[in-house]
Amino acid sequence: MLLDTASLYFRAYFGVPDSVRAPDGTPVNAVRGLLDFIARLVQDHRPDELVACMDFDWRPQWRVDLIPSYKAHRVLEETEAGSPDTEQVPDTLSPQVPVIDDVLDALGIARIGADGYEADDVIGTLTARAAGPVDIVTGDRDLFQLIDDARGVRVLYPVKGMGNLAAFDEAALREKYGVDGPGYAALATLRGDPSDGLPGVPGIGEKTAAKLLTAYGDLAGIEAAAADPKSKITPAQRRRLQEAAPYLAVAPKVVRVADDVPLRGFDATLPDEPHDATALLALDERWGLRSSLNRVLYALQR
Repeated sequence: MLLDTASLYFRAYFGVPDSVRAPDGTPVNAVRGLLDFIARLVQDHRPDELVACMDFDWRPQWRVDLIPSYKAHRVLEETEAGSPDTEQVPDTLSPQVPVIDDVLDALGIARIGADGYEADDVIGTLTARAAGPVDIVTGDRDLFQLIDDARGVRVLYPVKGMGNLAAFDEAALREKYGVDGPGYAALATLRGDPSDGLPGVPGIGEKTAAKLLTAYGDLAGIEAAAADPKSKITPAQRRRLQEAAPYLAVAPKVVRVADDVPLRGFDATLPDEPHDATALLALDERWGLRSSLNRVLYALQR
């Protein structure tokens, strides 16, 4: 089981009231919400291995070099070359992220990231390496591209709050979007994604993109059809695709989740007891996490 950790603690932050606070009044709603979510995931799915995948770089320069607008609207402050830009994050969420890191480490839940890569890329790499089935838990549709029935890769997607998960396999993906896993990356490229600063092809929405992919197979097939005056692509679509050729030349690499990220060695085995009980007790006393920690510990020990 691979957790898109930032996606999940953002959802916890907005899903759990900020009245959930530490003894000194500091909000810990994201910490508590994420722990409760992990407890439920472990209890309901009993994974053999669990990895909290992290964004060590939420806006990698190699993606920005290809599409400068990539997540540009979410930049709070640009930093010097070689360092990740500062992302706009709610004031009361930022201080909770180090607490999340410390709690996961004390529990012994593997927490893995890589310089210059997003959590999506870590997930893509670990999925490619996996010998058995993989459940990816995320609120980010970009990871739908990894769905693969033959390898047992599915996405567990929070539908409402943190308690209701939709399991996406190839059938569910086709029913909702009309494409398979690799096709979803092509669909996302054509459609674009304002939340990530990806413009897409103007005038080509989700349904049109799915129809084009059904008719022509993949992006290369669509571009070949756009260049062929005998194809059945409409004149408007042909013009839009041809005008978007510079974007289509680079966007697939930006949208595609990397599967070859260099990662340090780690043990993903789901722990049955805390890695550092003393540190965990101190974190509980400092931040008032008792009930959420108890739920996680109970789930791990079952």
